[in-house]
Amino acid sequence: MPAAENHNPAPELPTRRPGFQASGLGIALFSSAVFGLSGSFAKSLLETGWSPGAAVTARLTGAALLLAVPAAWALKGRWHQLRDNWLTIVLFGLIGVAACQLFYFNAVARLSVGVALLLEYLAPVIIVLWLWAASRRRPSVLTAGGTLLSLAGLVLVLDLTGAVKVDLVGVLWGMAAAVCLAIYFFITARENDTLPPIVLASGGLMVGAAVMWLAAATGLLPMAFSAADTALGPWTTPWWAPLAGLVVLATVLAYVSGVMAARALGSKVASFVSLTEVLFAVVWAWLLLGELPGAIQLLGGIFIVGGVILVRLDELRVPATSAPRDGGKGTRVPASPLEHANDVEPVP
Repeated sequence: MPAAENHNPAPELPTRRPGFQASGLGIALFSSAVFGLSGSFAKSLLETGWSPGAAVTARLTGAALLLAVPAAWALKGRWHQLRDNWLTIVLFGLIGVAACQLFYFNAVARLSVGVALLLEYLAPVIIVLWLWAASRRRPSVLTAGGTLLSLAGLVLVLDLTGAVKVDLVGVLWGMAAAVCLAIYFFITARENDTLPPIVLASGGLMVGAAVMWLAAATGLLPMAFSAADTALGPWTTPWWAPLAGLVVLATVLAYVSGVMAARALGSKVASFVSLTEVLFAVVWAWLLLGELPGAIQLLGGIFIVGGVILVRLDELRVPATSAPRDGGKGTRVPASPLEHANDVEPVP
């Protein structure tokens, strides 16, 4: 049958307006910049005696309270949206918010901010390796090359032969954050446009805060706070200053703008742009903490980011549905999970 007579054509994918994409790019860069502040603000608190669990709990609780009223207003009485999407909200809060942040802050307590974040950004490589083993489907040359480049970068970041040894426990926490982020990618690999961005962010933060308080109440999560002054760059600040920055800038604005960027650009493009968070985090740590990874670690970071870029470029070449694979009968077969496994923006 000629193509013109096909009565069941494949649905066309929605396109985004250029102006909408341009504004989305600015939002995505802003989101990366404020997300990149989280490690520096958190470390300034950790160095005065705060525990990672306390820093994460205070961050999530404060942000959840700030977003509660705006999120309720955004729902406009459509409370059924929470019921219809409760699983997405719970998983977002449990894995993408609470666990990922706790593991990352534990890594930051023992490593430099840049090294901890680079370890977390190995999540796309973990996804590729897992899917390769599970599906026995060999990845493309571009994806395989990006994976090998990132693994080589990991070796350089760890600087195993250097004079200053990297803390092994910190490395394990960073890898745990990467695994957690990879699991989050698998769970939320499909976009969900039925919830306003601020509602999804607020719901996830509330779930994350509740989980952290429950863990603290049962004794599973050590909690230690301090009212000592903190050091940020050339300034000595009260403890609430970095905490306010952690809550307002690195959480409330970061999560809401991140979800907005994903919906303006598409989750793949937004996650690609979010790689700039590594650059922002290193710059902020240098300006606010005086931290800068060694030359060999910076080279390793370039390798890791370069490898992830190759993997993402390969993903961006694959549409949401692949070309016809049914012998030319005019229908489309969904793409393999390997082709869109990282179809969501990272959540540090």
